[in-house]
Amino acid sequence: MLITTTATKFLKRKSTINLDGRIIDLSKPVVMGIINVTPDSFFDGGKYKTEKKILKRAEEILEQGGTIIDIGAITTKPGSEGISTKDEIERLLPAVKAVKKEFPKAFVSIDTYRSWVAMKVIEDCGPCIVNDVTGGNFDENMFDTVGKLGVPYILMHMLGNPLKMQEKPVYEDIIRDISMFFTDCVKRLTKAGVKDVIIDPGFGFGKTLEHNYELLNRLDSFKVFQLPLLVGVSRKSMIFKLLGTKPEEALNGTSVVNTLALMGGTDILRVHDVREAVEAIRILDMIRSTSQQ
Repeated sequence: MLITTTATKFLKRKSTINLDGRIIDLSKPVVMGIINVTPDSFFDGGKYKTEKKILKRAEEILEQGGTIIDIGAITTKPGSEGISTKDEIERLLPAVKAVKKEFPKAFVSIDTYRSWVAMKVIEDCGPCIVNDVTGGNFDENMFDTVGKLGVPYILMHMLGNPLKMQEKPVYEDIIRDISMFFTDCVKRLTKAGVKDVIIDPGFGFGKTLEHNYELLNRLDSFKVFQLPLLVGVSRKSMIFKLLGTKPEEALNGTSVVNTLALMGGTDILRVHDVREAVEAIRILDMIRSTSQQ
C-alpha cells in the first residue's frame, strides 16, 4: 500500500505555485481552508452568511496554519442542481473582496467552474487561484480564460455532473482513466498559456466508495505528472458512510485519510478542519526527517 516505486522515486515534481509574482512553497505540504458561502453545502452550508462570519473564518484558517483560503459559492455535493451565474456572483464576489481587503497577503482560491465568474472576480478583486471541480468540462472557455488571466488552475476530475455523478460510475481502471483525462487537459492548458496547474483526482466526484479507496491506495501513481497534487476528502461520504456516522462526526476519519493521502504524495490538503490537517503534516514531516538521519 502506498509504496513509492523506483519509477516515481526519482521524478522531480514542481514545488512552487506562482500567484501574481508571489510564491507558494510546496517543498512541504500545505493546507487549503474552505469557506463555503452557500446555504446548502453538505457540511457547513449556511454558516458563513455575513461578512463578519466570513472574515472570522478566514482569520481562523490563517491562524491555524492554513496557506490558501478557498472560497466557493455553489455547492457540488451529489444530487445538487447548481445555481444561476447571477446568484453565484452575488455570493462569491463580496466574500472574496472582503477577504482580500482584510488579509491582503493571503493566498485566495475561488471555487468556480464558470469562466465568466472567474474573470469577473479576478478583475474586481485581484489574482486568485481558480479551483474548477469540472476540469473545464462545464465551460469550454475556462482554459483560455485562465491562460489570459495568468493565474494558477486546479484541474479536478469529475465523472458526469453533480446531479447524477453517483449513479453507478464505471471505470475500466480508475488510475489509468483519470490519468488520461489529466494528460489531455494538461496539454490543452499548456497550449492556452496556463503556467501553474495543480491536479486533483476528485475524491467523491463520480466515484463509488470502493473507487475512492482504490484511488487513495494508488495515489502515488500521479507523481508521473510532476505537478502539485491536491486532495480534498474532508468529512466526505467515503469516510462517514464507511464508518456509519455523519459528516459532523467524521473528523477523526478525515485525519486518518488525510495522513494516508500525504503518504501518497499529496502537496495540498483541502479541508474544513485546518488545525488537524496542519498537525498531520507536522507529524509526518517529523517521521520523514528522522528517517533521513
